[in-house]
Amino acid sequence: LNCSAFNSFRFLIKGGLAGAAVYVAYDQGLLGSGTEGAEAFKKAQETLPPAIQEWTNYLGWEVRAAQLPPTPKFDFSLSDSWNKGVHTAMSALSVAPTRACEYTVEGWKYVKDLVK
Repeated sequence: LNCSAFNSFRFLIKGGLAGAAVYVAYDQGLLGSGTEGAEAFKKAQETLPPAIQEWTNYLGWEVRAAQLPPTPKFDFSLSDSWNKGVHTAMSALSVAPTRACEYTVEGWKYVKDLVK
């Protein structure tokens, strides 16, 4: 294989992996609403520790459950976080004209004081 064919092959592999990752994310509901994302996150928290134990057994590593660190507990709701972000952005946009006017008046006052 020459260099350009090898680079094209690598590009195709990377593109395939990226496409597969997007498909899996979509299939598991991570690209849906906040509620679907929260459900997918809970599902991943329940699935990962047994999967890690299964792979370590498959690879022949002697890892006991007591040796594995505990799964981190995240106590937040993705939908609530999303809604809070939307409310914050909308409130900032709603007061933007008033704040812009206030800042303009303060800026002109500052410039006038400098000129005096």
